[in-house]
Amino acid sequence: MKSDDIRLIEKTLAGDNEAFGELVLRYQDRLCGTLVHMLGSFHDARDVAQEAFLSAFEKLGTFRKEASFYSWLFRIAYNAAVTNRRKLKRRAGSLDASYEQTGNEPADNDPTLEPSHNLQTEEKIQQVQTALNQLAPDYRDSLILKEMEGMRYDEIAAVLGCPIGTVRSRIHRARLELREILERMTEKEPETT
Repeated sequence: MKSDDIRLIEKTLAGDNEAFGELVLRYQDRLCGTLVHMLGSFHDARDVAQEAFLSAFEKLGTFRKEASFYSWLFRIAYNAAVTNRRKLKRRAGSLDASYEQTGNEPADNDPTLEPSHNLQTEEKIQQVQTALNQLAPDYRDSLILKEMEGMRYDEIAAVLGCPIGTVRSRIHRARLELREILERMTEKEPETT
C-alpha cells in the first residue's frame, strides 16, 4: 500500500489533484477517529483533520518517500491538534467544557442491538473518554497513538518528537493513571440490576 501512496503523491505533484483526494478518502476516517480521542470532540477533530490535509497538500513537495505518508500526515495533524488544544484552553478553560458543549456521537448504530446495550456501550465509551481527558495531554496522546492507532514506540517517538524511553514511560504511567481513574469512576456509580 505504501507504493500506492507514493504513486498517488507523485500524481498529485504532477498536477492531478484527484489523486490527493484518494489519499484523503483513504486516511480521513482513521485520522479523525484518533483525533476525536485526543481532542474529545468530533467537530474539533474534523476541523483539525481538514486543516492537516490542507497543510499536507501544500507541503507535499517536502514529503520524504522513505517515510510513511500516514505518519507524516499524522505529525502534521498532531501539531494542529496541539494548537487547537491551546486555543480551546484559552477560550473555554478546559477540554472538558469544550467536550460538554459539543456533545457526543452515538457509539454504535447497529439496529440489531437492544437499546439498553447501546446505552451501556455509549456510557462506557463516554466513561473512557472522560477518563482520557483527565490524563495529562502528553500521557493521553502517547496512549492513544499506541492503543488506538497501533503505532510502534519508535513511530510514536517520531510523531511526538521525544525519545523512545520517554514514550514508554508516558504510556506506562498513562495506563496506571487511566486504571485508577476508571476504578474511582466505577466505585462512584450506583449499581443497577
